[in-house]
Amino acid sequence: MMNEYPKKTCSIERLVTIPADIQKVLDGKKTATRRNGVYAYPGEIMELDGKTFVIDALYRQTLGELTDEQAQQEGYTNLDAYKETITSMHAHAKMPWLPEMKVWVHEYSPVDK
Repeated sequence: MMNEYPKKTCSIERLVTIPADIQKVLDGKKTATRRNGVYAYPGEIMELDGKTFVIDALYRQTLGELTDEQAQQEGYTNLDAYKETITSMHAHAKMPWLPEMKVWVHEYSPVDK
């Protein structure tokens, strides 16, 4: 399974770190995280505030392919709200929103115990 994916660029613990995002995941409002690199493989377990989540899917996508529905998976009302947050978050790096930029999508869901 691991062979289909590149080596991780970061660990699963770094996938969701912003307190507001952690809360969105815990509330079921955020079920995906996009990153420049691979932080987790499908089947891996992520712990947030004592709750367990499993990585369901990992795939590549360009920012230009993002839909409102996918922005909602990220915990935003629509694509514009997501874009605004991402570009302001990376303002120090002067990161523009590049439709052709590829990102890794990590989708996850709670593990019921």
